[in-house]
Amino acid sequence: GPNPSQCLPSDGPVLPDVAVIYPQDPVLRMGSNLTASCWVHPELGVHASSLFWTLNGQPLPSSLYRVLSPTNLSVTLAGLNASRQTSGDNLVCHNHKGHILAGSCLYVGMPPEKPVNLTCWSRNTKDLTCSWAPGGRGETNISTQYTLKYKLRWYGKEKECEDYTHTQPYSCSITRDLHLFTPYEIWVEASNQLGRAASDFITLDILDVVTTDPPSGVTVSRVGQLEDQLSVRWEAPPALKDFLFQAKYQIRYRLEESQDWKVMDDVGNQTSCRLAGLRPGTVYFVQVRCNPVGIYGSRKAGIWSEWSHPTAASTPHSERLTPGSCDSKSSGDSNSTLRRELKQFFGWVRKHAYGCSSMSMKLYDQWRVLMQKSHKARNQVGSPRG
Repeated sequence: GPNPSQCLPSDGPVLPDVAVIYPQDPVLRMGSNLTASCWVHPELGVHASSLFWTLNGQPLPSSLYRVLSPTNLSVTLAGLNASRQTSGDNLVCHNHKGHILAGSCLYVGMPPEKPVNLTCWSRNTKDLTCSWAPGGRGETNISTQYTLKYKLRWYGKEKECEDYTHTQPYSCSITRDLHLFTPYEIWVEASNQLGRAASDFITLDILDVVTTDPPSGVTVSRVGQLEDQLSVRWEAPPALKDFLFQAKYQIRYRLEESQDWKVMDDVGNQTSCRLAGLRPGTVYFVQVRCNPVGIYGSRKAGIWSEWSHPTAASTPHSERLTPGSCDSKSSGDSNSTLRRELKQFFGWVRKHAYGCSSMSMKLYDQWRVLMQKSHKARNQVGSPRG
């Protein structure tokens, strides 16, 4: 049979016309009082004084009873606690042998409080998803319905969001008939059998809350034999390539054995970046995310995408270089970059000459060749034409 703790709202008495409880399946506020009565059919030949009550299977003390008539026994419950389960509490009237004559489910709780933390975002401008939290101490044990409502600010008529199929509770997606360049008013209404409450409404333009997929095609590679650097490249999110917008990117990276991510904020809108000051001979995990700022001229900050899947690469083995940072000029004149790096390298070699590996010597030779070439080139420019 059914789980005895589960309260099943009765469709009338258990035995036809044997007994009835009033009120049947009431919804009550926490702290309120209830007087219920069990009326027994006279032909049953049972006196009301021989009956007893249970609540969730526990007998209620007879001091709470009153015999209203030979066929009617009442019980008064004061200061009701919240229902122990959403299916309600079982109030049952028994005969002296303990047989159930009738039952009623008590639903005890509170009216909903005003929902809070309403926030919305749009994935690639194709939909609008909003989430919120129940107000106060959350839902009491009375089933509470939440409805996300929205309308175009000036002339729209009120509509209700229909797609609540999310894995996360308290959220809904609006997936059709969305207007860009027009502010929406959005709010949530909570209702149960004791009352209703509405959140504050928020006003937003979809273009101001766009988020997107993580950048695709993230690659991480070595920078020649520079043992403290890795080069990261990625592509702008494909779903937004038709939009006029200025993307912002962020990179984060961590050592293979560490959980601590280091975030680089100053990547700007370029789709490549060089990480410097890394540990030689070490595996790093790298992720990139995108913030589609200023879609069609929106002035809002935009919403960061999820991070891309981690991409791993290792730095070459060697001694350590001086720490640097994201080199935004790395896409510029690679010759001058290399020259600058080799200069840095040369200073480092002079300081640490005792620890040179053959790899560093090879790099040192490259540096000398390059310096000689550029020296020659400068001399030729400066010399009179003959």
